Amino acid sequence: MRVAVFAIGRLKSGPDSLLIERYVERAKLAGRSLGLDVSAREFSESRAGRAEDRMDQEATTMLNALPKGARLVVLDERGTAPTSADFARRIGRLRDDGVPDLVFAIGGADGHGAAIRARADELLAFGPMTWPHQIVRLLLAEQVYRAVTILSGHPYHRE
Repeated sequence: MRVAVFAIGRLKSGPDSLLIERYVERAKLAGRSLGLDVSAREFSESRAGRAEDRMDQEATTMLNALPKGARLVVLDERGTAPTSADFARRIGRLRDDGVPDLVFAIGGADGHGAAIRARADELLAFGPMTWPHQIVRLLLAEQVYRAVTILSGHPYHRE
């Protein structure tokens, strides 16, 4: 199963982007033996003047890039906040059920447009707080890596 992180906005090079790349690469390498192909993709922020227009344009951009048949998980503070073990089990279950693509969508600074929330199969939260999208990228990359290690029985995750 292909697992992709879609994110609005391009990160500048620096420690945060290096750490995100490191977790994505670790997940990619460790995921191969589990049938998981992990990747990340950035999309440009909209330049529309109004926040609603920006969110709508960014949602359209991500929806147009969504593979056919993909399971879409949208990062949103109104979503559920599973444990790391539950998150890993969900990924493993989707893989075992033959889902070809799992896409996690991180919105821009204004959040997600209505169209992508409506298309979402699930809303996922890292708690009720609002986080900068750069930090959400890091948290998600780490949790995807952690899920891969949980599924493989690697001792990275301790309960």
